[in-house]
Amino acid sequence: MTEQRHVDVNGIDDRVFPKGARRGRECRQLKLGGIRATELVEQFGSPLYVVDEDQTRATAREIRDALRSEAQRIGTDAKVYYASKAFLCVEVARWMDEEGLPIDVASGGELAVALAAGVDPQNIGFHGNNKSEAEIARAIEVGIGTIIIDSEIEVERIAAAASAAGRTQSVRLRVNSGVHASTHDYLATAHEDQKFGMPLSEAPAMVRKIVAHENLNFLGLHCHIGSQIFATEGFRESAERLLSVYGELSEITGGPIAELNLGGGFGIAYTPDQAGEAPDVREIARQLADIVKQACDDAGLPLPKLAFEPGRAIVGQSGVTLYTVGTTKRVQLAGSDAAADPADHGYGERIYVSVDGGMSDNARPALYGSDYHVRIANRVSDAEPALVRVVGKHCESGDIVVYRDELPGDVSPGDVLAVAATGAYCWSLSSNYNYVPRPPVVALRNGEARIIVRGETENDLLALSVTE
Repeated sequence: MTEQRHVDVNGIDDRVFPKGARRGRECRQLKLGGIRATELVEQFGSPLYVVDEDQTRATAREIRDALRSEAQRIGTDAKVYYASKAFLCVEVARWMDEEGLPIDVASGGELAVALAAGVDPQNIGFHGNNKSEAEIARAIEVGIGTIIIDSEIEVERIAAAASAAGRTQSVRLRVNSGVHASTHDYLATAHEDQKFGMPLSEAPAMVRKIVAHENLNFLGLHCHIGSQIFATEGFRESAERLLSVYGELSEITGGPIAELNLGGGFGIAYTPDQAGEAPDVREIARQLADIVKQACDDAGLPLPKLAFEPGRAIVGQSGVTLYTVGTTKRVQLAGSDAAADPADHGYGERIYVSVDGGMSDNARPALYGSDYHVRIANRVSDAEPALVRVVGKHCESGDIVVYRDELPGDVSPGDVLAVAATGAYCWSLSSNYNYVPRPPVVALRNGEARIIVRGETENDLLALSVTE
């Protein structure tokens, strides 16, 4: 058996938890936004999504300012959208709007939420590989700023809807640069054999079709190379490939191409082990600006305006999910199994810690094999560290919330657990599997908590069934 590493199983790491998270000096309980986690559970129930509004807003401003200031340094400007698929509700859309970020939507439902929040339709971009004719028509009717064309069929659909509405619609063309981001296969969205966008080689022909319609205004190319990206190498190669066709596109349009949208996908740390790898937003903004400047200089092109679409990077670390432990179970690990995975640190057993949620409120571990970081929120303990796997209550062996972490060995039923960095793609991907109601979402600001998404009840779910 290998030697176990020393780990502070009571520590709150603000590289993955919200910046204001800490343990109270006297109570030693986890406090989020100055409020005890146990108070939040008592008031709003468990499981519970918690979002630090102050940190979400501050991160949105930081990313917006970094990308814009670096773009201005090289002589252009940048528009920074919030990729609302990460987490969207009316209140969050208002936060982004108030912080000066346009909203990126990918369905009629997300468009409806942004409009309900009072977002100016000109500050909304509409994505999606299968936008219905009704969705396109509605977007144009309300005066949406940009529609991202994802296929040849959409050129005619958008043109027809714009003509019917008597409008000129600005569009971008989504292309696949062929760059594979270093991420899960399902998260890499710029390789050729997948559902999003058009091959880059087809961009000139597509742009000819676009500019043939007087009521379509072509802004430029869009490419999203993936999600949870920690390095800029992929962005460099993608930008160079996109810009390599801008000269030809300029000849087709009769003037310089106005924009280059490099998408989003900036990664965050989900566990302390990832904290040293996650990119600093100011550094990645500087590198991206230099990449575009060099590529344009090499190709003899004028600098286009830039656009980006971060989502996870804005809201991911702001979120924490609180659970209550129901049962625990100790499982002995065979010697070879324990030694096979260095992350197990030589432990001879694993404690399965079952909580009152699971894959219905966080599907990412089951979908992508994602791991998370967990701490006991209601107390500290002097017990020896134990290897744990936090699992849910659903009828699936893959119903895992945290694959591996270390907690005090006396973790017990009734303990409140806090899982960090759940602000992005947890509520958005949630479901009612096993007829488990979705938890509420609570926002924290200035020492106060308020519900921004109502939790479901069993009666809500039963009301959907047709009984007559």
